[in-house]
Amino acid sequence: MSQTPKYKAMMAGKCPRCRRGNMFSGSMYGFDKNSTNIYCPHCGMKFEIEPGYFYAAMYVSYALNVSQAVTIGLLTYIITQNSTSPWLYLATILGGCFLLAPFNYRYSRIILLYWLSPKVHYQPYLDTDDKPGHA
Repeated sequence: MSQTPKYKAMMAGKCPRCRRGNMFSGSMYGFDKNSTNIYCPHCGMKFEIEPGYFYAAMYVSYALNVSQAVTIGLLTYIITQNSTSPWLYLATILGGCFLLAPFNYRYSRIILLYWLSPKVHYQPYLDTDDKPGHA
């Protein structure tokens, strides 16, 4: 079986070690609980590598928020050509950041585990449909 590409696994929110198990329970935008699983349901990797590990995801989330706020502000200016109303920009930027909060929650953790964690490495032998350790 072929290996799962890294970008597909990241976009789908899969485990960085096996690229099969879901990192999150629930949907990104839904009424069910949106939380990070403690362990990968496929390979058993503990996602929070050490206590307080995901506090570092706040820095990634901050960078995402800043880039999104700048983009939303620029798009607001391009679309409306209004440079005199601070309330227009405040409403669109805060509204956009509020709507993108679930996206930032998930992808800040995904970026942290896939790109910024030297302890986490892809294990191709785990990238199968079979559960590890089972014949």
